[in-house]
Amino acid sequence: MSFNKWIGGGLGWAFGGPIGGLVGFALGALFDGMSTQAPTAQHAGRSPHATTGGDLALSLVVLSAAVMKADGKVTKAELDVVKRFFRQQFGEEQAQQLLLVMRDVLKREIPVHQVCIQVRQYMPHPARLQLMHYLIGLAHADGRVDRSELDMLRRIAAGLGVNEKDLGSMSAMFGRGDIESAYRILEVDPKASDDAVKKAYRRMAVKHHPDKVGHLGDEVQKAAADKFKKVQQAWERIRRERGIN
Repeated sequence: MSFNKWIGGGLGWAFGGPIGGLVGFALGALFDGMSTQAPTAQHAGRSPHATTGGDLALSLVVLSAAVMKADGKVTKAELDVVKRFFRQQFGEEQAQQLLLVMRDVLKREIPVHQVCIQVRQYMPHPARLQLMHYLIGLAHADGRVDRSELDMLRRIAAGLGVNEKDLGSMSAMFGRGDIESAYRILEVDPKASDDAVKKAYRRMAVKHHPDKVGHLGDEVQKAAADKFKKVQQAWERIRRERGIN
């Protein structure tokens, strides 16, 4: 398997700190026997503080494991859901590598608060929104979100500096697709004026534009484009409902 492809341009800050401590053994196993040297942010010509696709992927693995362990147990059904989710988001090859790392992380105690501090320190807000969107999607992947999962998502969101409105907006993207969800996605009151709704749509379109995470790789940008499409669909639903030209 092409580990360099999964890393998406080299590892940066996630190779150290609490995230690196959790994934280090699994990464070592992946590197073991390879003839090439382990990729680093420096090898990729980037600052070690610049967020890379690898940083986002490792953060996703660790925090996904935290969500899975939230109810105190991890089942085969949950692992199957994660496998399908990773395949859908990253493709077969990268999904297999992510799962190898996750299986090791699941055996360990996850210091969620410290992990969130590390992510918040180095990852820009648009990338943190995308990371949170991944986690919400994973929680919804089996068709239901348990109370323990919801509590963990809120805990992670607070740690990442993702506010309640953004959390509610992204959660509504996985909802029923009704008019109420559309207003939640745009973070605007249903009683707001047409001009206020238009402004809300423009604000959300800028916030979730896929170009903001384009440097993190094609797979991440594709997922961000799906999120952006939900914003557009919410606006179209409201526009038709109100008869806005």
